[in-house]
Amino acid sequence: MKHLYIAFAFLLGTISCRDNNGSDDILSEDTMVNILVEIHMTEGFVQSLSIPYDSSKILYPILERRIFEKYGIPDSVYIKSLEFYLRDAAKMEYLYERAIDSLSVKEKEAQQNQQP
Repeated sequence: MKHLYIAFAFLLGTISCRDNNGSDDILSEDTMVNILVEIHMTEGFVQSLSIPYDSSKILYPILERRIFEKYGIPDSVYIKSLEFYLRDAAKMEYLYERAIDSLSVKEKEAQQNQQP
């Protein structure tokens, strides 16, 4: 019986200390960064359109849903992953630094493509 308690305690400890790689419901850091980049680009795109605010409130969720479909995930997995990463401010800051770097690269590429 004592061994059963030890095994249970070990199992419980292993499960509680598991990182995001052990959970199918948490997106990897790379995927999370890619989705954050696409979401921010989509937000910027919708805000740049000359359409009424009510129309943008309809359009944005449609485009956001396409992002999730592209990655084959429901929005609930994105939200759960976002909540997971937000629990660790340093980790979330790191993910956003990566997202900002990616957005900066995309901006430079767009500027280079516009030059004659």
